[in-house]
Amino acid sequence: MFSPYLKLSRANFLFPLALVLFEFSVYICNDMVQPAMLVVTREFMVDSSWVPLSMTAFLVGGASLPWLAGPWSDRVGRRPVLLAGVAYFTLTCLATYLVDSIHTFMLLRILQGIGLCFINTVGYAAVQEAFEEKVAVKTMALMANIALIAPLLGPLAGALLLDLAPWRTSFLLIAMLSFIALLGLFWKMPETIKPSREKLLLSVILRDYWQVFSQRRFMLSAALIPLLALPLLGWIALSPVFLIEDLAMTSVQYGWMQLPVFTGLIAGNLILALVAERWPLGRSVLLGMWPIVLGLLLLLGGVYYSSFPQYYLMAGMSLMALGEGLAFGVLYRFALMSSDVAGKGTIAASMSMLGMAGYALGLELFRWAYLHGGMLGFALLCCVFSLSYILLARRSVGVVMAERAEQAL
Repeated sequence: MFSPYLKLSRANFLFPLALVLFEFSVYICNDMVQPAMLVVTREFMVDSSWVPLSMTAFLVGGASLPWLAGPWSDRVGRRPVLLAGVAYFTLTCLATYLVDSIHTFMLLRILQGIGLCFINTVGYAAVQEAFEEKVAVKTMALMANIALIAPLLGPLAGALLLDLAPWRTSFLLIAMLSFIALLGLFWKMPETIKPSREKLLLSVILRDYWQVFSQRRFMLSAALIPLLALPLLGWIALSPVFLIEDLAMTSVQYGWMQLPVFTGLIAGNLILALVAERWPLGRSVLLGMWPIVLGLLLLLGGVYYSSFPQYYLMAGMSLMALGEGLAFGVLYRFALMSSDVAGKGTIAASMSMLGMAGYALGLELFRWAYLHGGMLGFALLCCVFSLSYILLARRSVGVVMAERAEQAL
C-alpha cells in the first residue's frame, strides 16, 4: 500500500537497512573484485591494462538501464521494480562461474553493473519519498556509512580471499548477501507512490526526459555529483596498478592503504547525519570544500616532491573523501528536487544516467592521464575535477540556500 512520510523508528529503519545491504552487495561487487583483477588478467592471458576496464564496464552497466527503471517505477510502483532488480543482480553474480574469457568477463561486468540502476533510480527515490526531507538526508547519510564498509573492507577482504579460494568465490558470497537483501525488502519495503494505470509508452518516456534535461538547474545540480565523486573512483580503479605494480606493494598492503581513505568518507557521512536536522541544508556542502582543497594540495605536493608519493596520495584522498561525505546526501536531495516536471523515478533515472556516463568517461580520462603522466597525471586530473566541482557548487548551492531561506520567512 501507499505509504506517507515515515518516522525514523527502529521498525521503519529495517527498510533502508535491507536496501543498504543490497547497495553494499552491489558496491562490493566492484571493490572486492578489484584486487583480484591482476589474477583475472593472468588467467585469461591479457595484460594489466584490462584492470581499470573492469570498473569502467561495471559503470557502463550502471548507466544503461535507468532510462527504463525510473519511468517503470513511476508507473507500477517502487517496490516491484526494486525487488525485480535485486533478484536480477543475484543471478548475474552466480553467472560468473560460466565465464571463460576476458571478453565474457567484461560483458558480465556490464550486466552486473545494471544493479546500480536500481539503487540510484528506485531505492534512493523511495527513501526520499518515505521520509521527511531532513530525516531523508540523515537516513541516506546513515545508509552511506553502512554501504561504505564495502569500499573500506572490500579491497582488503578481496586480497585476503585470494589466498584462500579462487577469485570466483567472491561472486558467490556477493550473491548470498544480495539474496538476504531481497528477503528483507520483500518483508519490509513500503510502496511510496500510488501506481498509475498510464501505459509505459516510449513517446511518454521521451517527453518526460526532454522536459527534465531541458532544465538548466537540474543539469547543473546533477553534474555536481560525478564531479565530486570522480577523484575517489579514480583512486579505486587505478590504485591497484600504481600501488601493487609500480610500487611493489603486496595485496594486503594495498588493502590497508584503502582504510584511511574510506574512513574519511565514513567520517564525512557521520558528521552529516549528526548535523542534518540542525543545520540548513547546504551548509555541510560549503564546509566540505575545505578538506577537498587541502587534500588536493597534499596530493600534488606529495607526488611532485616526495620520494614516497603513496602516503601523500593516501592522505590527500582521505581529506577529499571527508569532503565528499559531507556533501553527497545533500547534493542528491537538491538534484532530485530541482525539477517537478516528471515523476521522481524519472528524475532519479536522469541523475543516474548522467552520473554513470560521467563516471565511465571520467575513469577513461583517468586511465589516459595515468598512462601518459603517471601519478602526476592522476593528481592533476583530480585537481581538474575537484576545482570544477567547487566553482560550480559554490554558486548553485548558495542559490538554493538563499531561495529556501526566503521561503522560510
